[in-house]
Amino acid sequence: MKVGFIGLGNMGLPMAKNLLAAGHELTVWNRTQAKAGPLREKGARVANTPAEAARGADVVISMLADDHAVQDAVLGKDGAHAGLGKGAVHVSSSTISVALSEKLTEAHASAGQGYVSAPVFGRPEAADAKQLWVITSGPRADVERVRPLLEVLGRGLTVLGEKPSAANVVKLSGNFLIASMMEALSEAFALTRKSGIEPKLFLEVFQSVFARAPIFERYAQLIAEEKYSPPGFTMKLGLKDVGLVLDAGRGAEVPMPLASLLRDQYLGGVAQGHGDLDWSAIGALVAERAGLKKR
Repeated sequence: MKVGFIGLGNMGLPMAKNLLAAGHELTVWNRTQAKAGPLREKGARVANTPAEAARGADVVISMLADDHAVQDAVLGKDGAHAGLGKGAVHVSSSTISVALSEKLTEAHASAGQGYVSAPVFGRPEAADAKQLWVITSGPRADVERVRPLLEVLGRGLTVLGEKPSAANVVKLSGNFLIASMMEALSEAFALTRKSGIEPKLFLEVFQSVFARAPIFERYAQLIAEEKYSPPGFTMKLGLKDVGLVLDAGRGAEVPMPLASLLRDQYLGGVAQGHGDLDWSAIGALVAERAGLKKR
């Protein structure tokens, strides 16, 4: 399949690499072209604009940081929307707002293009190992058309229906659960550590008694070992996602007081200069408030 891929960050690069390894014809675009070097060496073509990456493609996949980046790369000047042909499909794997997903749905429909939302759960190492979990929604025919690509990216796929923004609601809800989990883990580690218990011992208890999912166990380990760099997902992006959760809750008239707490936690971390650390560095903020020094 001819595939355009837009965005080669921590998640996009391994995803694009796996598509190329699966035999798909790949044209890639990234704001910093140097990041495309490893893919060029393996046979990918490097485009100068998102429109060029989308031109002639059966499917274009975008994996970008936030609403602004997606708006610019898809709907902006020389954006993918301008290069994508009629009948071709845009797959958005970015974590974006429900409102932007609905805007993309309308823009692509008016141009005779397909649009499928397919955000993923998993860190960069999971993307590299093809262990992401993909959630997707959109018109059935378009979802089935891109299914072979999505199945290359991960270990499983959940289809949520024909409304593209449904996948964005589920992705934001999932990230809210992860953020809430890290707040609880951070408070538990701070309490046990200040009570004289070695973090590695509490981690052992956690792993033996509570851990059932790799993502839960992995974040507990990061907090216990205070390994917040290099980031798999930054605190700035965590702040963005929790803000999007609150926007979605406001739109649906769903009170989310814990999400408000988490937003303030992440905002404080970013304000203190920790925005480029892993979002599990919420553990460092809680430890600092407890009077604990970095080990």
